[in-house]
Amino acid sequence: MLHMLALLAAALMTPDEALKKLMDGNSHFVNNTNTHRTLMEECKDTHLEGQTPFAAIVGCSDSRAPPEILFDTGIGELFIVRDAGNVIGPIELDSVGYAVTVLKAPLIVVLGHQNCGAVKAALQGKQASDVIPAIYPLIKGALKTCQKKGVDPLKEATECNVRKGVEMLKKAPHLAPLIAQKKLQVVGAYYEIATGKVSFLPN
Repeated sequence: MLHMLALLAAALMTPDEALKKLMDGNSHFVNNTNTHRTLMEECKDTHLEGQTPFAAIVGCSDSRAPPEILFDTGIGELFIVRDAGNVIGPIELDSVGYAVTVLKAPLIVVLGHQNCGAVKAALQGKQASDVIPAIYPLIKGALKTCQKKGVDPLKEATECNVRKGVEMLKKAPHLAPLIAQKKLQVVGAYYEIATGKVSFLPN
């Protein structure tokens, strides 16, 4: 019964409530007070027939950045799309679109992270085109919009790459109307591996 109530709550969540839930979950992770410790039980008891994720995450494939753990979420709560460099291409866009239009997730987060290897490779230029030939052009395009302001060029480039992804999602024809109706929010975030903290970027 409690699981069913949790599913109903997720289905009725607003974009702001979904964002707060992620922020609270990351606070649990940073403070080592994670609440989801019976994932197999959640899977068997609640999610055999369907899912009601409250957020979609476009994250990097890096093994150090698993969204379910960073945000202290259980089975069925996050719809996750991961690739090297958290870039947005046709497949990622379709996947996120499914989460929003079919599963009714009210929030999309593009999540970059500290010491991202894909972004670091893109900063090196031509060498990256041999390692990540399909991903490199997408990150390179984002870096063209990046203005160097601080002392950490990799962090700045990673955040620029995140913002580019957010911008692409906001302009997607099937997502823009939902954003205008305030049924959907798209935000960018940066995960600092050293501290466990996820910081949400200003819109």
